[in-house]
Amino acid sequence: MEENIISRKKFLGLGAAATGAALFSGIGATAMTQTEAEDKKNKDLKEYILVNVRLEEGFEYNDKNEVVATKTGLYNLHIGDGKIKNITTGKPVTKLKTVDAKGLLMLPGLRDMHIHIDKTYYGGNWNAAPRKGYTVKDMITLEQKIIPQLLTDSQHKAEEAIKLMQSQGSYFARCQCNIDPVSGLKSLEHLLAALDNNKDSFGWEIVAFPQHGILYSQSEPLLREAAAMGVDFIGGLDPTSVDGNMEKSLDTMFQIAIDTNKGIDIHLHEGLPSGQAAIEYIIKRTEENKQLQGKTYISHGFALAKMEPKDLEKVAEQMGALGIGVVSTIPIGRTIMPIPTLKKYGVKLMTGTDSIVDHWMPFGTCDMLEKAKLCAQLYGWTDEYSLSRALHIATTNEILPLNDAGTRVWPAVGNDANFILVKASCSAEAVARLPKREGVFFNGKMIAGEMG
Repeated sequence: MEENIISRKKFLGLGAAATGAALFSGIGATAMTQTEAEDKKNKDLKEYILVNVRLEEGFEYNDKNEVVATKTGLYNLHIGDGKIKNITTGKPVTKLKTVDAKGLLMLPGLRDMHIHIDKTYYGGNWNAAPRKGYTVKDMITLEQKIIPQLLTDSQHKAEEAIKLMQSQGSYFARCQCNIDPVSGLKSLEHLLAALDNNKDSFGWEIVAFPQHGILYSQSEPLLREAAAMGVDFIGGLDPTSVDGNMEKSLDTMFQIAIDTNKGIDIHLHEGLPSGQAAIEYIIKRTEENKQLQGKTYISHGFALAKMEPKDLEKVAEQMGALGIGVVSTIPIGRTIMPIPTLKKYGVKLMTGTDSIVDHWMPFGTCDMLEKAKLCAQLYGWTDEYSLSRALHIATTNEILPLNDAGTRVWPAVGNDANFILVKASCSAEAVARLPKREGVFFNGKMIAGEMG
């Protein structure tokens, strides 16, 4: 029987047809051929075999028991209904369509877990307005002036930002969305529309974020309204320096989350002593409310980088025990986040872009693999083993292809088919060299890349 193999470029076209959108240049601009139309009828390629995929198999060690290389092999993955249904070697015997990965390395899909796409300049004109010396309150005053302008095309720009994230390998984002008296719920409405237009090719969570302060801008009623509109987390902002009352601000945030059965994700930029006091109070309130254990996150958390070692160890141990996570953009400069210490105590760690290009920052690339590389550079993770571990900051639940002992734990049968394909020999090389994302897959569908 003649082998039924689709070229990778053709597969890209089918993936675009399946999602009903032309994700790449040239796709959708011409009518489908008869063969393509027949393939589209075949469940829109919801089930297929991805052949010649490179997977990691284990570590190679020297005589000092040091990891010096990563072993890989070629496999076939049966993908259907958004899941990995089987993993085999050799020539597949199947009537299903087959797609040739040509030896590309498969890595877990990436997630951008802190990003503002509701008020970005991305997708519009370049704008790097100077803000030297601005405080957070200065930025609030600025936003009160410019938000009406940003709202005019915020949905379009959010959709452009989603495309950028997809192109960099992210299939999922935790979106921070302004909830404030100026925009009301308009920013959220526009963001929800942008996300809904991409629901077949992207996943998300939303944080109702009181950018102008819960107390400072009297935004509690708006946050409660937002909680009924499909958000997943209630946010907060610098409870001492912005809201002026740490306990009242945090109590308000916690109460809204408890009343509406949401998680918590607070922006905490404050240093010492107020930042540490806020973290300790968040720990106290999370311990008192079991429903928020495993659902509470501190974004930024710069005070963690400034604590005395003994204080940091105690706080990290408590956070790990209560399931309080940290979402860090891995800042460079004087604030080096204590990622190794947090990881030591099992604190959930995630990373994100924060700003792509907006009135806060113009440097965002949406590349979570780049964040993993930045971790490696900051903490001196330059060997094969450490580089392979650095990938954890960018993946779902910090999953890695190989566990610390070198046993393959991903991909596994039953996993969601969310992954990227890159030209690299192993994850260590991918972290160090940042290869192009040749293919990006969400629930088995190719959502970005050019594999031809």
